[in-house]
Amino acid sequence: MTASNAVETVFRIESARIIAGVARIVRDVGIAEEIAQDALVAALEQWPESGIPDNPGAWLMATARHRAIDLVRRRETYARKLAGMGRELDGLSAEPEPAATDPDDIDDDLLRLIFTSCHPVLSTEARIALTLRLLGGLTTEEIARAFLTSEPTVAQRIVRAKRTLGRAAVPFEVPYGPERAARLGSVLEVIYLVFNEGYAATAGDDWLRPALCEDALRLARVLAGLMPQEPEVHGLAALLELQASRTAARTGPDGAPVLLADQNRARWDRLLIRRGLAALLRASDTAVRTAHRTAGGEAVTAGQALGPYALQAAIAACHARAARYEDTDWAAIAALYGRLAALTPSPVVELNRAVAVSMAEGPAAGLALVEALAADPALKAYHLLPSVRGDLLVRMGRTDEARAEFVRAAELTRNERERAMLLDRAGR
Repeated sequence: MTASNAVETVFRIESARIIAGVARIVRDVGIAEEIAQDALVAALEQWPESGIPDNPGAWLMATARHRAIDLVRRRETYARKLAGMGRELDGLSAEPEPAATDPDDIDDDLLRLIFTSCHPVLSTEARIALTLRLLGGLTTEEIARAFLTSEPTVAQRIVRAKRTLGRAAVPFEVPYGPERAARLGSVLEVIYLVFNEGYAATAGDDWLRPALCEDALRLARVLAGLMPQEPEVHGLAALLELQASRTAARTGPDGAPVLLADQNRARWDRLLIRRGLAALLRASDTAVRTAHRTAGGEAVTAGQALGPYALQAAIAACHARAARYEDTDWAAIAALYGRLAALTPSPVVELNRAVAVSMAEGPAAGLALVEALAADPALKAYHLLPSVRGDLLVRMGRTDEARAEFVRAAELTRNERERAMLLDRAGR
């Protein structure tokens, strides 16, 4: 591996930690990202001559921290000079009391970065786009595909978000009490999207990006411990545990994707499955207790109380409980997708529901639902729409049409591994 390739790879993995660690020093996420980029430039200049360090991530972090500390020292020197002038002019001598540390503070730089980026001063779209950029190291192209929107739109959101945080002097901290609860929805969505990008990369040469999955899963676990009375926190943790349990079986020896139907379930991580099922039970119990408190004494079932993440976890649990692909309870999955679509309407959810319906009722039933989605503008460039249609057409014996759909899906995807798989399916 060349030095430049090493820099790019390490920075992609470590950028979130570097930005979060620096932001804790400089208290400004925009400046923290600039300093992290400066460390990247320094590595590009020095590593080709000095060689790749034994611990390149630590090298980048140390370089960024040194630059951040230098910046703070320059600020403090300037501030002391101003303070000295002020005392001479106003006769001020008392130093302000240090702020007390809140006992409910979260001592985790990555979570602090997420909550800061999810400040209410930003729109929901801007919060998520900015945090995906800072935390996940995602490009504007990858974020645009995750949002099913255009790259210029995402780029503008990120630039405006950093400017807004700077103008509003938003502190680099995790809120607590009602303010923390108000930001929770955006935080959960960010963690969810970061995991998804690691679980099935939208672009690049690799199908999986395990570091993103691990970061998202760790953050979900921390949140679940921090906010045990929030059912959707447990729901998200359950979903990520169950999805992560399949990681080892999702790629072959050469790194090529392995479809769910073809996965060796003996390679699924049983510990993660147990953790996921336990988290789903906690989500269900917490949701029922919460619903009972707000339902005026009316009976509420666990299924009625589940939120979007817990419903997706319940779908993942159906897969986890099936010893073989043929044993999957597709009728239950279709019903769960129906409830998810009613709770959070989305063409992507409807596409997934169509797959489940096709397995429960036959490919013709699923194809009818897929055809109804064909005109949805949000799915115009979504490669999984023709991919699913190709699957259904194969099962119906309409191979020429299926081949065309797989080719179209291959043209739309930006992931090289997925493109190769789709073209292989078209050829077969």
